[in-house]
Amino acid sequence: MKIPFTKMHGLGNDYIYVDVTDRELQNPERLSVLWSDRHKGIGSDGLVLIGRSEVADFSMRIFNADGSEALMCGNASRCIGKYLHDNHLTDKTEIRLETLSGIKIIRLNLAADGSVETVTVDMGEGCPMGVIGLGGQEHLLVGERIEACGHVFNATAINMGNPHLVLFVQNAELAPVAEVGAELEYSPMFPNRTNVEFAEIIDNHNIRMRVWERGSGITQACGTGACATAVAAAMAELTNPTDCHVQMDGGTLTITWNPATRHVLMTGTATKVFEGEIEIEN
Repeated sequence: MKIPFTKMHGLGNDYIYVDVTDRELQNPERLSVLWSDRHKGIGSDGLVLIGRSEVADFSMRIFNADGSEALMCGNASRCIGKYLHDNHLTDKTEIRLETLSGIKIIRLNLAADGSVETVTVDMGEGCPMGVIGLGGQEHLLVGERIEACGHVFNATAINMGNPHLVLFVQNAELAPVAEVGAELEYSPMFPNRTNVEFAEIIDNHNIRMRVWERGSGITQACGTGACATAVAAAMAELTNPTDCHVQMDGGTLTITWNPATRHVLMTGTATKVFEGEIEIEN
């Protein structure tokens, strides 16, 4: 069986997109592992399925490169918006997308020629997240000092529909992302594992951030991670909550956070890389 796919990326955070609105794809966990392999497969950070929904316009399921299913991905949401528009699956510029972390609102910002210039996603609420402390007690982790791999960080845990641990650092370029990220992803503080962000405050409107994604490792960008980082910085009064630009390895996202409603808006680009077909056994 040949399966059509499209490879897209949001600021270098690349996924394989498959339209399952009129077909089923069996065992996507296994396929994500096989197809994400950058030497023996298509090469990606994971697999995204675009499906029908009974409560929204479309649905999204996303699987990491290790086969685990993620709750949400901001970069993938933007790419889905462009995919739906470019493949004429909808004529809407405001799309309701069902995810495992709730319904997200996608707004397509069109250029004069009708192409998708940028995509804005209402990411829902960004707020402090509980972690498991000593004795098994849960508490909110906001501005606490934590240690990992011999390094000490000021840390804040943020819930963006998926778990994030934001670590503030003096220099993001020199941060031990792989070493510390791998350890903290599996920390007992996070029973379901966590994403880890390393954030350097540049000024009141700019943050340099690098990310270790749960289930994928180091990636060039993470939409929910950029949102979590902007929220954590705004809570600490380090940046402007209504106009923050998070600079990642793959590019920059503009994040707006409303402290009163806690809602986060994320705006950035989405790019198609190529499309093709891949064979799988029946």
